[in-house]
Amino acid sequence: MSDSQQTDPAPLWWSRPDGLADARRDGVPAPRPHAEGDTAAGAPSPEPSEPGSEADSTSGAGPRYDPWAVRPLHVVDTGKVPRGIRIWQVVALSLGTALLAGGIGGYAGVLAERRSNTRLELPQAAPVSRDRAPESVAGIAAGALPGVVTLHVSGGGGSGTGTGFVLDPQGHILTNNHVVADAKRITVTFSTGESVSAELVGRDSGYDLAVVKVTGVRGLRPLTLGNSENVKVGDPVVAIGAPFDLSNTVTAGIISATGRPITAGGDKGDGGDVSYVDALQTDAPINPGNSGGPLLDAQAHVIGINSAIRGADEGQDGKDGARQSGSIGLGFAIPVNQGKRVAEELIRTGHATHPVIGVTLDMQYTGDGARVATKGDDGTSAVPAGPGARAGIKPGDVITKVDGQRVHGGDELIIKIRAHRPGDALKLTVLREGRERTLDVVLGSSSGS
Repeated sequence: MSDSQQTDPAPLWWSRPDGLADARRDGVPAPRPHAEGDTAAGAPSPEPSEPGSEADSTSGAGPRYDPWAVRPLHVVDTGKVPRGIRIWQVVALSLGTALLAGGIGGYAGVLAERRSNTRLELPQAAPVSRDRAPESVAGIAAGALPGVVTLHVSGGGGSGTGTGFVLDPQGHILTNNHVVADAKRITVTFSTGESVSAELVGRDSGYDLAVVKVTGVRGLRPLTLGNSENVKVGDPVVAIGAPFDLSNTVTAGIISATGRPITAGGDKGDGGDVSYVDALQTDAPINPGNSGGPLLDAQAHVIGINSAIRGADEGQDGKDGARQSGSIGLGFAIPVNQGKRVAEELIRTGHATHPVIGVTLDMQYTGDGARVATKGDDGTSAVPAGPGARAGIKPGDVITKVDGQRVHGGDELIIKIRAHRPGDALKLTVLREGRERTLDVVLGSSSGS
């Protein structure tokens, strides 16, 4: 073989379309030769297709991939160029993620706490001694409550609740007459909750006091009786009772007044059930059911027996006569000195005596003072033989003072007299024919009802 130049066509795997026109038509540039000798002599150099040429514009499928091109042809996204992410979006996304993670974590923690054996405890003060100073309200109540009882009474077509307190180890209990009046059955409940039956020993409507007795009860705690003569306005007091059947209720207040003349009762209409009390006034809350309960001083001594309250008028200016039953801070207690004397008589005889001056009063008199009637209720003398006659009292006299204390009516005179014992000596100031004079009288006695 001669040294002639190889002019045979290239192998098929190295071939390209015949003719430059075909290459241009296909839009694919001819491959670049590796060396000058790789092409036939005189072959024209391929020319790249110009933008906008026929070959470039007639290709509907787009340019084909040519591995021999200057740089590979890559696929390019021809859509909108995305804007950069703003800072607030990053912050909002982070915050939302944090909140979501926190909520999930908290809920998981609660579930874990509930399912675990760990006990949840809130901060609390440490236990301290439950003892209180004896003169405090708590101390007074603690010492007195074992001796206070609640009375449940039935009979006379109804039932009611009241209070009482133990007088002695024999089981005598002092309460109000209006609590046990017309009672057929009396049940006494102690502060421990123990209930026993009680029997009526004696009662007196004039003083609104009564004594009942329980038997077979051990460990009775009698209350200590004080002295109502030592009470001063402003002294602290504690009342214990069962208002509206709420047993062992304790309230506190002060003494608002002493020697306050009050009358209570009178439901029968004949005056036989009217109570005349030279009362201790207190603002310690007292309500229905407190009746008969003790009024205690700072030494836990009984200084009074709670008996009555002043209700608020429900109508305008009280014209309709209706009254509210709740406390308005006007409570009245029978002085314990009076209660002690009456209780002793009821226990001893079943009856109480009333001190009297032995005159008939004109209860229709509207002037200042208590006027002696001109005739008695039965037409006889208004001043029969007795303490009044011996003292020199005459019909028509107006009694204005008892032991120097002013009286403004017949009720007040009765109250001031009944605050004493039969046999006590008193000085009465009498107005007769425009002139005052002082008379000495020794009180007589009458049987109570």
